[in-house]
Amino acid sequence: MKKHFEHHLTVENSNRSSVEQLSSVTGLSLQHIKSVMQKGAVWLSRGKQTKRLRRAKRPLQEGDTLHLYYDAEILAEEPSPPEMIADRDAYSVWYKPYGLRSQGSKWGDHCTVHRWVEQHLRPQRPAFVVHRLDRAATGLILIAHQKRVATALAKLFESREIEKRYRAVVRGRFPLTPEPLVMKSDIDGRHAHSCATFLSYQAERDRSLIEVIIETGRKHQIRRHLAEIGFPVVGDRLYGPGEEDEDLQLAACYLAFCCPVTGIDIKFHLPEKWIPALT
Repeated sequence: MKKHFEHHLTVENSNRSSVEQLSSVTGLSLQHIKSVMQKGAVWLSRGKQTKRLRRAKRPLQEGDTLHLYYDAEILAEEPSPPEMIADRDAYSVWYKPYGLRSQGSKWGDHCTVHRWVEQHLRPQRPAFVVHRLDRAATGLILIAHQKRVATALAKLFESREIEKRYRAVVRGRFPLTPEPLVMKSDIDGRHAHSCATFLSYQAERDRSLIEVIIETGRKHQIRRHLAEIGFPVVGDRLYGPGEEDEDLQLAACYLAFCCPVTGIDIKFHLPEKWIPALT
C-alpha cells in the first residue's frame, strides 16, 4: 500500500455509499476509509462546490466526484491538544502546543486547533481560523465561533490593529541596543517588518532571550529574519545551523486588541510556564 496518494472517483452508482466506493478502488478497508473520512481527507464535489465529507451515510448523486487524499504520515499525527486560556463565547483564546497545526489541508484537518476545539469545546460551537502560527511554534491563538466575529478579527489582523508579541531563545549574544533592532528584508517578494529587543544572555550556552514584535505576518517571518542576521531560533530545523534536538523556542506570548463584540480593549498573556526561557 502506498503511503501517499490521491484518488478521484466520479459517482456512477448513487446506491453505493462513499465508503464502499472508495474502499473498492483503493483496497483500504471500510473501517479505515471511515477513519480517513473523519480526519478530513475525503472531499465531495457537487456542481461548483467542493467540501470535506465526514458522514459515511451522506446520500450521493450520480455525477458527484469523491476525492481521497491519503498521506499516512499526516493521518498518523497525534500532537498534544491545545489548552484554553479564555472563553469569550463568540471567540476563545488557546495555547497551541508544538506540532499542532493552525490550518488543515486537503490531506486532513484532524491535527488542527480549530478542529480540536470544534469537537471538544463545551458548549459546542463552530470554530473558525482567524490567524496562524507555525506548526513548530507555540503560543496564543484566537479561534472565532461566529462568522461575523471571525471576519471582524481577521480584519483587525489585516489592518495591524492587533498587537502581537513573541518570546524567542536564539543562538549567540543578541545586540543590546537603545532601540529595538529592526529587520525589514522582504520575504517571498513581500514587505516584512520585525523588531527584536534583547532581554537577557546566557554565556554558558551562548544563547539570548529576546522579545519580538511584528508588523507584518509573512510565513516563518520571525525565524527567517533572525536567521538572516545570524541569530537563528534554538530548535529551528529549517533555518538553523543543522541538526536540532530541541523543539522550536519561539512562542506567541501576548495579544492586545479592541474586542469586536464589546468594544473594550483587551489583553491576553501566555502563562509563564509556556514562555521560552534561558535554562
